[in-house]
Amino acid sequence: MKKCSLSFEDLGNQVPAFLDFLSAERNASTNTISAYKRDVEEFLLFSRQRPSPGCPLPNDVRKWLAGLSKKGLKRTSISRKLSSIRTFFRYLFRMGIIDSNPAEPVSFPVRSRPLPKNLTIKQAADIIDSAAGDTFKAIRDKAILELLYSTGIRVSELTGLNLDSLNLSPEMVKVRGKGRKERIVPFGSKAKSAVKDYLPQRYSLLKRLNKTRERALFINKNGTRLSQRSVQRIVAAAALHSGVLTEVTPHVFRHTMATHLLEAGADLRSIQELLGHASVATTQKYTHLDMKRLKDVFEKAHPRAHRPDSEKE
Repeated sequence: MKKCSLSFEDLGNQVPAFLDFLSAERNASTNTISAYKRDVEEFLLFSRQRPSPGCPLPNDVRKWLAGLSKKGLKRTSISRKLSSIRTFFRYLFRMGIIDSNPAEPVSFPVRSRPLPKNLTIKQAADIIDSAAGDTFKAIRDKAILELLYSTGIRVSELTGLNLDSLNLSPEMVKVRGKGRKERIVPFGSKAKSAVKDYLPQRYSLLKRLNKTRERALFINKNGTRLSQRSVQRIVAAAALHSGVLTEVTPHVFRHTMATHLLEAGADLRSIQELLGHASVATTQKYTHLDMKRLKDVFEKAHPRAHRPDSEKE
Protein backbone atom coordinates (compact mmCIF):
# COMPACT_ATOMS: atom_id res chain seq x y z
CA MET A 1 0.00 0.00 0.00
CA LYS A 2 1.26 3.41 -0.92
CA LYS A 3 1.87 5.94 1.78
CA CYS A 4 -0.85 8.47 2.38
CA SER A 5 -0.02 11.94 3.61
CA LEU A 6 -3.57 12.91 4.56
CA SER A 7 -4.03 13.89 8.17
CA PHE A 8 -6.98 12.64 10.22
CA GLU A 9 -8.38 16.14 10.07
CA ASP A 10 -8.25 15.93 6.25
CA LEU A 11 -10.05 12.57 6.33
CA GLY A 12 -12.66 13.94 8.69
CA ASN A 13 -13.25 16.88 6.36
CA GLN A 14 -14.21 14.41 3.61
CA VAL A 15 -17.10 12.93 5.62
CA PRO A 16 -19.75 15.57 4.68
CA ALA A 17 -19.03 15.12 0.95
CA PHE A 18 -19.23 11.34 1.40
CA LEU A 19 -22.62 11.64 3.08
CA ASP A 20 -23.83 13.89 0.26
CA PHE A 21 -22.68 11.21 -2.18
CA LEU A 22 -24.72 8.56 -0.33
CA SER A 23 -27.79 10.77 -0.48
CA ALA A 24 -27.49 11.94 -4.08
CA GLU A 25 -25.98 8.92 -5.82
CA ARG A 26 -27.26 6.02 -3.73
CA ASN A 27 -30.57 7.47 -2.57
CA ALA A 28 -29.69 6.31 0.95
CA SER A 29 -32.27 6.91 3.66
CA THR A 30 -31.74 9.34 6.54
CA ASN A 31 -31.24 6.43 8.95
CA THR A 32 -28.66 4.79 6.68
CA ILE A 33 -26.72 8.03 6.27
CA SER A 34 -26.71 8.56 10.05
CA ALA A 35 -25.36 5.03 10.56
CA TYR A 36 -22.55 5.57 8.01
CA LYS A 37 -21.63 8.88 9.63
CA ARG A 38 -21.52 7.32 13.09
CA ASP A 39 -19.43 4.34 11.95
CA VAL A 40 -16.89 6.36 9.96
CA GLU A 41 -16.41 8.97 12.69
CA GLU A 42 -16.03 6.21 15.27
CA PHE A 43 -13.28 4.55 13.22
CA LEU A 44 -11.46 7.83 12.55
CA LEU A 45 -11.52 8.61 16.26
CA PHE A 46 -10.00 5.18 16.97
CA SER A 47 -7.36 5.66 14.26
CA ARG A 48 -6.20 8.96 15.73
CA GLN A 49 -4.52 6.96 18.47
CA ARG A 50 -2.11 5.33 15.98
CA PRO A 51 1.53 6.12 16.72
CA SER A 52 2.44 6.55 13.03
CA PRO A 53 1.05 9.38 10.85
CA GLY A 54 -0.81 8.97 7.58
CA CYS A 55 -3.88 7.10 6.42
CA PRO A 56 -5.09 4.02 8.33
CA LEU A 57 -3.74 0.61 7.31
CA PRO A 58 -5.58 -2.73 7.00
CA ASN A 59 -4.13 -3.79 10.34
CA ASP A 60 -5.69 -0.71 11.97
CA VAL A 61 -9.06 -1.81 10.64
CA ARG A 62 -8.55 -5.32 12.02
CA LYS A 63 -7.56 -3.96 15.45
CA TRP A 64 -10.68 -1.78 15.49
CA LEU A 65 -12.92 -4.73 14.64
CA ALA A 66 -11.22 -6.88 17.26
CA GLY A 67 -11.84 -4.19 19.86
CA LEU A 68 -15.52 -4.02 18.95
CA SER A 69 -15.76 -7.79 19.28
CA LYS A 70 -14.15 -7.71 22.74
CA LYS A 71 -16.72 -5.14 23.81
CA GLY A 72 -19.43 -7.67 23.02
CA LEU A 73 -20.82 -6.03 19.88
CA LYS A 74 -22.86 -8.43 17.74
CA ARG A 75 -21.14 -9.84 14.68
CA THR A 76 -23.81 -8.45 12.38
CA SER A 77 -23.23 -4.95 13.80
CA ILE A 78 -19.45 -5.27 13.39
CA SER A 79 -19.90 -6.44 9.82
CA ARG A 80 -22.09 -3.41 9.11
CA LYS A 81 -19.46 -1.06 10.53
CA LEU A 82 -16.80 -2.67 8.34
CA SER A 83 -19.06 -2.17 5.33
CA SER A 84 -19.46 1.51 6.27
CA ILE A 85 -15.76 2.32 6.42
CA ARG A 86 -15.04 0.16 3.35
CA THR A 87 -17.59 2.25 1.42
CA PHE A 88 -16.10 5.49 2.78
CA PHE A 89 -12.55 4.65 1.72
CA ARG A 90 -13.77 3.26 -1.62
CA TYR A 91 -15.37 6.65 -2.22
CA LEU A 92 -12.10 8.45 -1.37
CA PHE A 93 -10.18 6.10 -3.68
CA ARG A 94 -12.54 6.69 -6.60
CA MET A 95 -12.30 10.44 -6.05
CA GLY A 96 -8.49 10.16 -6.25
CA ILE A 97 -8.03 11.36 -2.68
CA ILE A 98 -6.24 8.20 -1.47
CA ASP A 99 -4.18 5.58 -3.31
CA SER A 100 -5.85 2.46 -1.90
CA ASN A 101 -8.65 1.29 0.36
CA PRO A 102 -7.32 0.05 3.74
CA ALA A 103 -10.60 -1.74 4.50
CA GLU A 104 -10.83 -3.64 1.21
CA PRO A 105 -8.59 -6.61 2.16
CA VAL A 106 -10.21 -6.97 5.59
CA SER A 107 -12.93 -9.56 6.04
CA PHE A 108 -15.14 -10.32 9.00
CA PRO A 109 -17.21 -13.51 8.65
CA VAL A 110 -20.78 -13.27 9.84
CA ARG A 111 -22.54 -16.28 11.29
CA SER A 112 -25.86 -17.20 9.76
CA ARG A 113 -28.69 -15.18 11.24
CA PRO A 114 -31.22 -16.88 13.47
CA LEU A 115 -34.62 -17.53 11.98
CA PRO A 116 -36.95 -14.56 12.32
CA LYS A 117 -39.42 -14.59 15.19
CA ASN A 118 -43.04 -14.70 14.29
CA LEU A 119 -46.38 -14.70 16.07
CA THR A 120 -49.14 -17.24 15.71
CA ILE A 121 -52.33 -16.06 14.03
CA LYS A 122 -54.04 -16.01 17.44
CA GLN A 123 -51.23 -14.02 19.07
CA ALA A 124 -51.33 -11.42 16.28
CA ALA A 125 -55.11 -11.12 16.62
CA ASP A 126 -54.89 -10.84 20.42
CA ILE A 127 -52.31 -8.05 20.21
CA ILE A 128 -54.37 -6.09 17.69
CA ASP A 129 -57.60 -6.60 19.64
CA SER A 130 -55.93 -5.37 22.84
CA ALA A 131 -56.01 -1.84 21.39
CA ALA A 132 -59.64 -1.31 22.29
CA GLY A 133 -61.48 1.83 23.31
CA ASP A 134 -62.96 5.03 21.92
CA THR A 135 -60.11 7.45 22.69
CA PHE A 136 -57.92 8.99 19.99
CA LYS A 137 -54.95 6.91 21.12
CA ALA A 138 -56.82 3.59 21.19
CA ILE A 139 -58.36 4.13 17.75
CA ARG A 140 -55.03 5.28 16.28
CA ASP A 141 -53.10 2.38 17.81
CA LYS A 142 -55.62 -0.11 16.45
CA ALA A 143 -55.15 1.32 12.95
CA ILE A 144 -51.36 1.13 13.30
CA LEU A 145 -51.40 -2.49 14.46
CA GLU A 146 -53.85 -3.57 11.76
CA LEU A 147 -51.82 -1.86 9.05
CA LEU A 148 -48.51 -3.31 10.26
CA TYR A 149 -49.90 -6.84 10.24
CA SER A 150 -51.81 -6.44 6.98
CA THR A 151 -48.98 -4.88 4.96
CA GLY A 152 -45.75 -6.03 6.61
CA ILE A 153 -44.23 -2.59 6.04
CA ARG A 154 -41.21 -1.42 8.04
CA VAL A 155 -41.73 0.90 10.99
CA SER A 156 -39.86 3.66 9.11
CA GLU A 157 -42.20 3.18 6.17
CA LEU A 158 -45.27 3.36 8.40
CA THR A 159 -44.20 6.57 10.13
CA GLY A 160 -43.27 8.03 6.73
CA LEU A 161 -46.78 7.58 5.35
CA ASN A 162 -48.65 10.74 4.43
CA LEU A 163 -52.38 11.15 4.10
CA ASP A 164 -52.08 11.12 0.31
CA SER A 165 -50.14 7.82 0.53
CA LEU A 166 -53.40 6.13 1.48
CA ASN A 167 -56.06 4.81 -0.87
CA LEU A 168 -59.19 3.19 0.58
CA SER A 169 -60.68 2.04 -2.73
CA PRO A 170 -58.85 -0.05 -3.73
CA GLU A 171 -57.15 -0.60 -0.38
CA MET A 172 -53.51 0.33 -0.98
CA VAL A 173 -50.69 2.41 0.47
CA LYS A 174 -47.80 3.98 -1.42
CA VAL A 175 -44.67 3.21 0.58
CA ARG A 176 -41.22 4.72 0.27
CA GLY A 177 -38.76 2.01 1.28
CA LYS A 178 -35.01 1.59 1.40
CA GLY A 179 -33.12 3.58 -1.19
CA ARG A 180 -36.21 5.80 -1.46
CA LYS A 181 -37.78 3.23 -3.76
CA GLU A 182 -41.54 3.45 -3.91
CA ARG A 183 -43.91 0.49 -4.01
CA ILE A 184 -47.62 -0.09 -3.71
CA VAL A 185 -48.77 -2.43 -0.94
CA PRO A 186 -52.38 -3.67 -0.59
CA PHE A 187 -54.09 -4.14 2.78
CA GLY A 188 -57.13 -6.03 3.99
CA SER A 189 -60.65 -5.18 5.07
CA LYS A 190 -59.92 -5.14 8.80
CA ALA A 191 -57.07 -2.68 8.31
CA LYS A 192 -59.36 -0.59 6.10
CA SER A 193 -62.05 -0.52 8.78
CA ALA A 194 -59.54 0.49 11.48
CA VAL A 195 -58.05 3.25 9.32
CA LYS A 196 -61.52 4.58 8.43
CA ASP A 197 -62.29 4.79 12.16
CA TYR A 198 -59.03 6.66 12.74
CA LEU A 199 -59.25 9.29 9.98
CA PRO A 200 -62.10 11.35 11.57
CA GLN A 201 -60.22 11.27 14.89
CA ARG A 202 -57.10 12.51 13.15
CA TYR A 203 -58.95 15.36 11.44
CA SER A 204 -60.76 16.34 14.63
CA LEU A 205 -57.50 16.60 16.58
CA LEU A 206 -55.73 18.57 13.84
CA LYS A 207 -58.68 20.95 13.52
CA ARG A 208 -58.66 21.54 17.27
CA LEU A 209 -54.92 22.25 17.14
CA ASN A 210 -55.26 24.40 14.00
CA LYS A 211 -52.86 22.07 12.13
CA THR A 212 -55.08 20.77 9.34
CA ARG A 213 -52.22 21.11 6.84
CA GLU A 214 -50.27 18.33 8.55
CA ARG A 215 -49.45 15.67 5.93
CA ALA A 216 -48.48 12.75 8.20
CA LEU A 217 -50.99 9.92 8.32
CA PHE A 218 -50.19 8.89 11.89
CA ILE A 219 -49.81 11.72 14.38
CA ASN A 220 -49.27 12.16 18.10
CA LYS A 221 -51.39 14.16 20.54
CA ASN A 222 -49.55 17.33 19.51
CA GLY A 223 -50.56 16.92 15.89
CA THR A 224 -47.10 16.07 14.57
CA ARG A 225 -45.76 12.97 12.83
CA LEU A 226 -45.51 9.93 15.06
CA SER A 227 -41.92 8.76 15.63
CA GLN A 228 -40.59 5.26 15.06
CA ARG A 229 -39.82 4.96 18.76
CA SER A 230 -43.44 5.78 19.60
CA VAL A 231 -44.68 3.02 17.28
CA GLN A 232 -42.25 0.57 18.90
CA ARG A 233 -43.69 1.49 22.30
CA ILE A 234 -47.25 1.09 21.01
CA VAL A 235 -46.53 -2.41 19.71
CA ALA A 236 -44.69 -3.49 22.88
CA ALA A 237 -47.48 -2.16 25.13
CA ALA A 238 -50.18 -3.90 23.08
CA ALA A 239 -48.29 -7.21 23.26
CA LEU A 240 -47.89 -6.90 27.02
CA HIS A 241 -51.56 -6.01 27.45
CA SER A 242 -52.62 -9.01 25.35
CA GLY A 243 -50.62 -11.43 27.48
CA VAL A 244 -47.97 -12.24 24.85
CA LEU A 245 -44.82 -12.40 26.95
CA THR A 246 -42.18 -12.62 24.20
CA GLU A 247 -40.59 -9.43 22.87
CA VAL A 248 -42.76 -8.03 20.08
CA THR A 249 -41.61 -5.23 17.78
CA PRO A 250 -42.92 -3.79 14.49
CA HIS A 251 -40.30 -5.97 12.77
CA VAL A 252 -41.86 -9.05 14.37
CA PHE A 253 -45.16 -8.04 12.77
CA ARG A 254 -43.34 -7.80 9.43
CA HIS A 255 -41.90 -11.31 9.80
CA THR A 256 -45.27 -12.60 10.97
CA MET A 257 -47.11 -11.24 7.95
CA ALA A 258 -44.58 -12.83 5.57
CA THR A 259 -44.68 -16.17 7.39
CA HIS A 260 -48.47 -16.32 7.43
CA LEU A 261 -48.63 -15.50 3.72
CA LEU A 262 -46.15 -18.27 2.97
CA GLU A 263 -48.09 -20.75 5.08
CA ALA A 264 -51.25 -19.81 3.17
CA GLY A 265 -49.58 -20.65 -0.14
CA ALA A 266 -48.22 -17.29 -1.36
CA ASP A 267 -45.14 -17.53 -3.59
CA LEU A 268 -41.79 -15.99 -2.67
CA ARG A 269 -41.79 -13.50 -5.54
CA SER A 270 -45.07 -11.99 -4.38
CA ILE A 271 -43.84 -11.79 -0.79
CA GLN A 272 -40.62 -10.20 -2.03
CA GLU A 273 -42.56 -7.45 -3.80
CA LEU A 274 -44.81 -6.82 -0.80
CA LEU A 275 -41.87 -6.55 1.61
CA GLY A 276 -39.78 -4.44 -0.76
CA HIS A 277 -36.77 -6.76 -0.74
CA ALA A 278 -34.26 -5.92 -3.47
CA SER A 279 -33.43 -9.60 -3.94
CA VAL A 280 -35.52 -12.73 -3.56
CA ALA A 281 -32.55 -14.21 -1.68
CA THR A 282 -33.49 -11.99 1.27
CA THR A 283 -37.03 -13.36 1.19
CA GLN A 284 -35.89 -16.97 1.03
CA LYS A 285 -35.15 -17.04 4.75
CA TYR A 286 -38.90 -17.42 5.26
CA THR A 287 -38.85 -20.79 3.54
CA HIS A 288 -37.04 -22.21 6.58
CA LEU A 289 -40.00 -21.28 8.75
CA ASP A 290 -42.31 -23.37 6.57
CA MET A 291 -40.21 -26.55 6.53
CA LYS A 292 -42.14 -28.32 9.27
CA ARG A 293 -45.44 -27.76 7.47
CA LEU A 294 -43.97 -29.05 4.20
CA LYS A 295 -42.52 -32.08 5.96
CA ASP A 296 -45.93 -32.89 7.48
CA VAL A 297 -47.59 -32.56 4.06
CA PHE A 298 -44.94 -34.80 2.50
CA GLU A 299 -45.30 -37.53 5.10
CA LYS A 300 -49.07 -37.52 4.75
CA ALA A 301 -49.20 -37.36 0.95
CA HIS A 302 -46.19 -39.18 -0.50
CA PRO A 303 -46.82 -42.92 -1.03
CA ARG A 304 -43.25 -43.81 -0.08
CA ALA A 305 -43.12 -41.60 3.01
CA HIS A 306 -45.43 -43.65 5.22
CA ARG A 307 -43.74 -45.78 7.85
CA PRO A 308 -45.17 -49.18 8.73
CA ASP A 309 -47.00 -49.32 12.04
CA SER A 310 -44.28 -51.64 13.36
CA GLU A 311 -41.66 -48.91 12.84
CA LYS A 312 -43.76 -46.33 14.69
CA GLU A 313 -43.76 -48.38 17.89
